[in-house]
This record gives sequence, structure tokens and C-alpha cells, in this order.
Amino acid sequence: MAMLNKKILVTGADGFIGSHLVEMLVKKGARVKALSYYNSFNDWGWLESIDCLEDVEVISGDVRDPHFCRQMVTGMDMVFHLAALIAIPYSYIAPDSYVDTNVKGTLNICQAAKESGIERVIHTSTSEVYGTAQYVPIDEDHPLQPQSPYSASKIGADQMAMSFFLAFELPVTIARPFNTYGPRQSARAVIPTIISQIAAGKKEIQLGDVSPTRDFNYVLDTCKGFISLAESMDAVGEVVNIGSGSEISVKDTLEMIKSIMESDVEFIVDEQRIRPKDSEVFRLCCDNSKISKLAGFSPDYPLEKGLRLTIDWFLNPENLSRYKTAIYNV
Repeated sequence: MAMLNKKILVTGADGFIGSHLVEMLVKKGARVKALSYYNSFNDWGWLESIDCLEDVEVISGDVRDPHFCRQMVTGMDMVFHLAALIAIPYSYIAPDSYVDTNVKGTLNICQAAKESGIERVIHTSTSEVYGTAQYVPIDEDHPLQPQSPYSASKIGADQMAMSFFLAFELPVTIARPFNTYGPRQSARAVIPTIISQIAAGKKEIQLGDVSPTRDFNYVLDTCKGFISLAESMDAVGEVVNIGSGSEISVKDTLEMIKSIMESDVEFIVDEQRIRPKDSEVFRLCCDNSKISKLAGFSPDYPLEKGLRLTIDWFLNPENLSRYKTAIYNV
């Protein structure tokens, strides 16, 4: 299903991945409606920074409101549903809000899509639903382990989306990206935490546990994966990983970034950044054979290439100024 002239709604468009996805869809000729989370400042988040904003219809609202979702989805051909609360530490503090936004918000989008006869719904999952790997690489049949309230809420959201496929034949695909990084990512994530602190001239980097491994994916690869799944009818009704198929520890990622930035910064443990003992996910590595088979997807950005692009973005003073490098971003 080609994107050209398709009327596409992107929820969570004001966020890190969503803003990049909007740009990619516009370049493919789609007619994009972008949802930004309502606020009284009329701030559209990272959409304010995209080059093609004049080609995008931006609306402000909240996926927790079913009536708003029904109105927003009407007349669309396709929905990329990215709107969610995603910070793991904050989910320890405010788990109820994660259920409201992630589970109920997904219900509202699916119900609205069903009533409007939407051609495709791409629902965003996360590799966090797998918890610490019981085997690697992690395929889509790996057991689900809710090791944080965030993970539990995303498992619930995934199951809600899949129920609409099984019960109502809503053409849903559950896209499950592994650890995405790149320009515009929040400093709640480890790569922008490291880069922004070095770029700000810090001599010591504050991090949590650096032993876990992650399957890092440059944001444009993640967006490419989303679109490739939307274009594949074979992906309807499927849960599909998006990842590189390789893993690296947080410590080795830190060393790679230090080398690229020619930094001698030292690492120190910040206790408030360490997850509760049984909540930490110690190993993630994606089996991406399914997305390769269903959608012909393969990543374009090896880790070092993606890190260099990300570092270049953060070294722009205008971009760096948006980050509070002196405090812990929950």
C-alpha cells in the first residue's frame, strides 16, 4: 500500500519518533494529519522543528478522549498510533496515568478506526514488553514479562489492538521497535543523556547500571520499519519486531560515544537512575527475520553512523539548549 496521497493520521506526532515519521511520510507524498498533545501554550513539541511543517495539518488533543478520537480519525485512510507515555521511571510514580493513556488511548483509537473503516492501523509496541531476554535473539514468540508498569501498560495496549483484529477484523499491525535513538530524543534515554552531558562540557557522566545490553536502532530505520509494515498486506494481524539484530552494552556504547566525541569524561553511578532490582531489563537483542520476510526491511544505519549523526545534531547549540543536562530527566 503506497503512501502517495494517502490521508494519514499520526498520533504522538509531537514526540521523538513521531516527528521523524511525519517528515518521512510527507516525503513519500502522504497527506499527514499530526496529533500533538494538547497544552495551553499551543506548543507542538518536536513538530516545531521539522522542515515540512507547512505541508502538515497539526491538531491538538488527547487520545484519552474517545469523542475526540472519533472526530480525529474520521476521513483518514491510515493511522500510525504512537501516542503514549513511555518513560519507565515515571511509570513507577504514576502508573494509573499509563493505563489511561496507553491502554485506554489505544482502545479509543481502535474503536474510532473500526467505526471509520480505516484501511490500516499501525500500533506502536516496545521491546520492553519482553523483559530481560530468556533467549536471544528475541523473536515475536518470546514470552511477555511486565517488569515495569510502563511495560505492563504496553502489553495491555498491544492486546487491546490485537483484540480488534481478531474480534472485528480491524486491519491492525503491531510494530514492536527495539531501542530507538537519534536527534530529538528525550534525555530520559541513555544515548542522549551521554551525548548531551559531554556536549555541555561535563567531566563526569551520571548514569545508572551500564551492564545491560540493548539493540539500538537509528530513528530513521525505525520509521522506515513502520512504513514498510504499513505497505505490506502480509503484516495485517501480525506482531512484528523492528530492530538491528545486534546488541551492545550501555558501557560499550558510552565508550563508543566518548571515542567519537574525543572525550575523556568519567562515568559515575547515580543511584536515582537505577531501576528496582527486578525491574531492570538486562538483555535485549532483536530477531528481525519476520519484518525482513514480510516487508523486505533491513536497517540502513549501523550504530557508529547513527551515533555520529546524533552527536552532530546535539552539538548544535540551539538543539543542546533544549536539554537540562544538570538534572535527572525522569
